[in-house]
Amino acid sequence: MGKIGLSVVILAKNEKDRISECIRSVSGWACEIIVVDDDSTDETRSIAESMEAKVFRKAMAIEGMHRNWAYAQAECEWVLSLDADERPTAELKAEIKAVLSANPPENAFTIPRRNFIGDYWIKGGGLYPAPQLKLFRKGKFRWEDVEVHPRAFLEGACGHLKNDLIHYTYRNWGDFLTKLNKQTTLEARKWYKLSADDPKKARYKMNIPHALWRTIDRFIRTFVFKKGYRDGFTGFMIAYFSSLYQIISFAKYRELEKNDRN
Repeated sequence: MGKIGLSVVILAKNEKDRISECIRSVSGWACEIIVVDDDSTDETRSIAESMEAKVFRKAMAIEGMHRNWAYAQAECEWVLSLDADERPTAELKAEIKAVLSANPPENAFTIPRRNFIGDYWIKGGGLYPAPQLKLFRKGKFRWEDVEVHPRAFLEGACGHLKNDLIHYTYRNWGDFLTKLNKQTTLEARKWYKLSADDPKKARYKMNIPHALWRTIDRFIRTFVFKKGYRDGFTGFMIAYFSSLYQIISFAKYRELEKNDRN
């Protein structure tokens, strides 16, 4: 296919089992492959270095800030942002090459993702096509500098690609719950910090009635309106676990408040 003027920036932490496949999926196609390693304690860095990727070691404190720093290391005009569990398909790579060769007026493109749990492709529940802004001109796009669910800020227009990015989202249900635990901890911290700056907003969002309503609402939206039922029992479990996000975040938020009072 030949290399194109594109920097692929891969974020990784303890991904020794997946980093080589991720790098291999873009090797020989992109002009530059960068791995930003979040203080891995396994062989992630050495594997990436052996595959001739540019490796930077930087601990992640705030997700949005961390991603923005990683993109700033790229040398090419265009950046494709990947996590170690993502792989572009051959069709997507061909589409990206064609789009960039045409010098598009857009400054960014969303890419549809196939999300997996284990080897199962999740088609319902809003998880497909679930387009993500992953391809952009350097300096024209950044994430909000917050710990969890950062907002995207883009200068100019955004286009939309048609071919898929493979995303091995969850290895198994244990991995799903591990990520849910991490995300709800960050969510609770976000609202705890906000309570000092805007206590009225924090009280409105983080209270028992609101948390219970969001729990029920998220399950109904995910399983019914976003057609999670198409995935059968898997779809039910995804909707159920996802619905717990708000109530678990609230419980952790209350725990932070209690510890502060003590």
